Amino acid sequence: MGAGAKCRLVFVDRLLATLVHLRHATTHDVLACWFGVDRSTITRAIAEMRPLLAERGCTVSPGVRLRILAEVIDHLGASGKTGIIDGTEIRVRRPAVGRKDRDRFVSGKSKQNAVKTMVVTDGDGRVLFCSPTRPGSCADITHARQLGLVTLLAHGPAVEILADAGYQGLGAQTGGRVITPPHRKFKKAAPDWYEEMHERQRKAHSSRRIRVEHGIAHLKNWRALARHLGRREHISDTVQAIAGLLSHQQTADLASARPM
Repeated sequence: MGAGAKCRLVFVDRLLATLVHLRHATTHDVLACWFGVDRSTITRAIAEMRPLLAERGCTVSPGVRLRILAEVIDHLGASGKTGIIDGTEIRVRRPAVGRKDRDRFVSGKSKQNAVKTMVVTDGDGRVLFCSPTRPGSCADITHARQLGLVTLLAHGPAVEILADAGYQGLGAQTGGRVITPPHRKFKKAAPDWYEEMHERQRKAHSSRRIRVEHGIAHLKNWRALARHLGRREHISDTVQAIAGLLSHQQTADLASARPM
C-alpha cells in the first residue's frame, strides 16, 4: 500500500519555513514561492514542525529543558530563584456566527476576541514556561488554578512567586508563596501617611515583577503572537513553540555574556 505523496522539502527546509512563519508571520503563499513548492506543501510542513518545536520546552541551561509547570516549580526551588507569573492575551479571529461558545473568546479586559496564556519567567525575565491557551474570558486566577499552580506550590518546594493584582487570593491558598500587591485598607478618605506608604509598597512590588513584562514583550515581538490569524486549535502549539525558541536564544545570549 502507498504511503502518500513524498514531501518535496527536506527537514531543514521545513524547519526554516516554520521559523520564518513564526517569526515574521509570512503567509504560506509567500513561503511557497520562496521554496518553489505548492502552498499545501508549506501548510503540511508547518503543521508537522510546529508540534515538534512546542514539545521541546524552555531551555534553562544546555541540555536542561522545562516542559511542564511542575518542572518549573522544582527548578525555581532547586535554584533558589524568584519566579514571576502574568497572563497575556493574543488576539484571534472572531468565531463564526452560530457557535455556542462564541462569547467565551471575548476578553473582559480588552473587549476583543482573544485567547490567554500564563507566562512564567525568572527574576531576569527569562521565559521558563508558557501554558496552553484558554479563551479570553477566563480570569487569570482561574487559569492559574486550572493549571494546578496552587497544589504545586502548597505541596512543593519553598518558592517565591511574584504576581499582579489579578492573582490576589493565591497567597492565602499557597502559604504566602504567591506575593501580590498590598491591599488597600482605606478606600475613601485615606490618611496621607497611608497613601504614601501604600504607594511606596506598590512601586517596590511593581519594580520587582516588571521583568515578566519584558519577557512577554519579547514573545510578542514574534509576529505570529502579535495577532493570530490562523486556526485557534493551533495557537497553543504556536505559543509554546515560540517560548521554547525564545528561551533557547536567551540562554545562549546569557552563556555568551558570562565570560565577558
